[in-house]
Amino acid sequence: MTNTALAGATTAPAAGRRVTPTGRLILPADADRADWLTARRNGLGSSDMAAVLGISRYGNALSVYHDKTGGLPLENDDSEPALWGRAIEDTVAREWARRNRSVVRRVGLVANIDRPWQMCTLDRRVLECPLADGRERCAVEIKCRAAFKAGMWRTGVPDDVLAQTLWQADVCGYDHIHVGCLIGGNDYRQFVVRVADHTQLIADLRAAGARAWQQITDRRPPVLPHDADPDVLLDLYEQLHPHRAGAVDLTRDGDAHDALADYLDAGNDEREAKARKKTALTTMLSALGNADSAIVLDRPFYSYDETSRTHVDTARLAERWPDAYADCVEDRASRRLNIPRAIREEHTL
Repeated sequence: MTNTALAGATTAPAAGRRVTPTGRLILPADADRADWLTARRNGLGSSDMAAVLGISRYGNALSVYHDKTGGLPLENDDSEPALWGRAIEDTVAREWARRNRSVVRRVGLVANIDRPWQMCTLDRRVLECPLADGRERCAVEIKCRAAFKAGMWRTGVPDDVLAQTLWQADVCGYDHIHVGCLIGGNDYRQFVVRVADHTQLIADLRAAGARAWQQITDRRPPVLPHDADPDVLLDLYEQLHPHRAGAVDLTRDGDAHDALADYLDAGNDEREAKARKKTALTTMLSALGNADSAIVLDRPFYSYDETSRTHVDTARLAERWPDAYADCVEDRASRRLNIPRAIREEHTL
């Protein structure tokens, strides 16, 4: 094997050409990003599957549905982690190839020949596999993760990465996928995901993908479970409806009435919890007297520590240094839920 990591093929394969045992090329790796984002709406990619399965922090089946049906903007992941992950990908891929004395190349967007809705974008195809005799074709998935997620990689790849790599293997007809991950910028780890170890999961993935794609084709939004991550949903609704106006009649919507009641009950519970917390704090501070910490059986029990935080007097800043104020201070629009007092009073009756 050679100790060279190739960033791209010298001659890019043409679109439509078979580039894996069961996959054909839809777009080459050097295609315009907007074209790639548009093309991937014609199927379910490997990064969509964790969301479809409900194991992603960044999406769910409903967000995938709205993405594929055009309800969301093409580029909906322009966060700093996503930007830097794309920027560092090539470096990590080269390091994987160097450590494994292998050769890797970018491919592009690939679709399964028999199930064209089943797609993936391979980070790198492996031309010389470090396993077996080296002639076995496979791919390597590159990940960059924050240091606080290191524990998720202690014994193997996390569930979302497992779903992603198994989907890639099923699209391309590979029997394994390598994973190279850089954690916290200086902790490199690598793994191998083998198809033979997850045959039932692959069947479940394909079935879940087929159901999700049928819903997308039929323009039938999926029904999410009640325990769906509310933060993901709130972010989705902000993207779907950035400009709101008018009123909707919810007279016959029992779910909305129940949700409002739950919201008000939760608010009351929150206020009561804050009051209990303050009452407990007064008792604990009274017990401290003039001390700043307490012990029980020679072990630390609790302490009342002094903290500080930066505070900016924006009024004084605007008065003394108006140019600096104009350059650094900006108004950011946001929304909050307002419930009329009459409705709140009716709920307490």
